[in-house]
Amino acid sequence: MLMCPGRNWPSVEESRIRSLFLEVHHEFATKRRAGCAMTAVRTGGEAPAVLKPPADLRRMSRFLLAVLLPVGPAAVAVQRFVLPYRTTDGPEAVVAKVAVDPQAQSLLLWLALIGLLTLVPGVLGVARLTRRRAPRTTAAAVLLLVPAYLSMGWLVGSDVLLWVGVRAGVGQPTLVRLYSTDHPTTMVAAAVFVLGHVVGTVVLGVALWRSGTVPRWAAVLTLVAQPLHFTAAVLVGSPTLDLAAWGLNVVGFAAAAVAILRLPDDAWDVAPAAPTAAGRIGEEPTTILRP
Repeated sequence: MLMCPGRNWPSVEESRIRSLFLEVHHEFATKRRAGCAMTAVRTGGEAPAVLKPPADLRRMSRFLLAVLLPVGPAAVAVQRFVLPYRTTDGPEAVVAKVAVDPQAQSLLLWLALIGLLTLVPGVLGVARLTRRRAPRTTAAAVLLLVPAYLSMGWLVGSDVLLWVGVRAGVGQPTLVRLYSTDHPTTMVAAAVFVLGHVVGTVVLGVALWRSGTVPRWAAVLTLVAQPLHFTAAVLVGSPTLDLAAWGLNVVGFAAAAVAILRLPDDAWDVAPAAPTAAGRIGEEPTTILRP
């Protein structure tokens, strides 16, 4: 076969595409002269896949959050009641009381862990309930409560130290010195916790009141719970009153949980978006006209 130098002959693929184009062009011209309608056909991409609609988990998420809501305050309520020492006790008295009842100190640590895992999600759940009708108050409550409950984990370290020291047989004078020695971050965490969880719960109660999402009595119980806890723990030193104070918080959050369960799915969250079918990545589908 003779080849002309300097001329680029089309490849087999280019010849096939050109023949296809001429064939389609000829059919289009013929049908157009005959007055027939043409249909656009996409080629070159993958056929649209039959996609399964996404799962709608809004009802399940509402149910799980409603169950979780009162767990954190309830754990802290029991924790404050079984605490082997008083918040107002000095280091010597704290160490001596933990040494007498290390089982109560161990239970305190388990309850603290439950509270750490559930208090922040619970606050965010109540905030989601109130944010539409009381956005500013809800935002203020979240800004106070979330750092406060996260700081609680730092403070529990001292209780871990007490239990470990008693368990390991560390002498009480040595354990008193260890318990009395704090890093400055502990002081900061204590300030964030006390201010944040007392004032923040009051603000959250105001958000519940303003939003009208729970009965007014539930908002009032939430509002007064932590000031009463502060009185019981710091001013009076009464475990029974402390249990009752956190119990008010439990009831308020339980009312919020009921309100969440009664919400329709669309009021809780937007429906999941349906997926779309697409061709292969990097491949542009071609549109041709066919009769």
